[in-house]
Amino acid sequence: MNLSGIPVYTVSQVNNYVKSLMDEDELLTGLLVRGEISNYKCYPSGHHYFSLKDAQGALRCVLFRGDAARLRFRPVNGMEVVAFGRVSVFPRDGAYQLYCTELLQDGRGALDEAFERLRRRLAEEGLFDPGAKQKLPRYPNKIALVTSQAGAAVRDMLRILKARWPLAAVLIAPVRVQGEAAAGEIAAAIHRLNNRADLDLIIAGRGGGSREDLWAFNEEVVARAIAISNIPVISAVGHEPDVTIADYVADVRAATPSNAAELAVPDRVDEQARLEQLSGRLARSLQARLHTARRELERLKSARALQNMKAPIEDRRAQLSGLRRRMTLAMQAKTGHSRQLLEVRAQRLPGALLVRLSEERGRLSRLAAGLDALSPLKVLGRGYAIARRGHDVVASVSEVRPGDGLDVLVSDGVLSCEVKEKEERIWR
Repeated sequence: MNLSGIPVYTVSQVNNYVKSLMDEDELLTGLLVRGEISNYKCYPSGHHYFSLKDAQGALRCVLFRGDAARLRFRPVNGMEVVAFGRVSVFPRDGAYQLYCTELLQDGRGALDEAFERLRRRLAEEGLFDPGAKQKLPRYPNKIALVTSQAGAAVRDMLRILKARWPLAAVLIAPVRVQGEAAAGEIAAAIHRLNNRADLDLIIAGRGGGSREDLWAFNEEVVARAIAISNIPVISAVGHEPDVTIADYVADVRAATPSNAAELAVPDRVDEQARLEQLSGRLARSLQARLHTARRELERLKSARALQNMKAPIEDRRAQLSGLRRRMTLAMQAKTGHSRQLLEVRAQRLPGALLVRLSEERGRLSRLAAGLDALSPLKVLGRGYAIARRGHDVVASVSEVRPGDGLDVLVSDGVLSCEVKEKEERIWR
């Protein structure tokens, strides 16, 4: 192609030319635009960047710090506003945008209204009831991630899970996380995972984005799939300011996907420190008990009962002797007292009774002497014997037969005898 004679312009020249045309258009130098705020960001510089959108298109906007200082409300995604400003081109990148000088709140956007309607309805059904929330397992063995396989969020979660608790196996259930089909895929993945018996926890979410990008997690089908899950679910959608219906329904809401990974598993460093602390406490407790047992053993070893096995018997024997001695002394004291009492009483008797008592004592002595003379023991002492068969005394030879055994009582013992023969004889 021959370029001779044809003017060639630089990119900057074209952008500046288009800018000059737009700056000269009276319609574009001061117009009101109604739309819904999307992709809203406020930078540390104080400038506000966002888009205004409707059903057919979107328009990039900027509100500089000086104009933003006059705002009487805080812009948020989904808010319906009316912006006043001029449309121009930023020559550096050739993009045109609305340079806002004023921003007026014009009601809530359609997405915001849909969000509130669903939130109220599900809340009335009890899907947000704290009492229905499941507790997360303290040490999960297997975790499923319902998210995009290509996003940065899944890489962050895998890295944190591995660093904090490498014992947990991780299963990725890849789904689309934005677009018309995303909500159905997310719900279907949660249902499929509930058919498994080896899962302890589900993390469902994605990284940050606009409200439209996160909208799949505001769909009713996702909310109900989370609500009926038998496996605990952590919702990990967007950044900390982002709130979705899934956050309300889930058992635990995480501020970010990275935060979800931290909530899902313990930190092995903390657990190791806790185990070391418990181990130290157990060791100290055992040492204390062992020390106490040793002291008790030493005390028992020095006990008199172990040093001398007969010591308890000797102690009891000495105690018994003491009791016997005390009992004898007590009986003697009582007998002596009784005798003294009889003597005293006798001294108090009248004279006639004393004479009668003396006579009776003499008579008692004579009777005792006669009884003693008749005692078999006295007879035996004079050389006689008594024959006895069993307990019966033998008084006649007719009571025994040869071969019978007899016990013959003499003065100092008993003779066991056998009858050889018998002879009747009458002693005169």
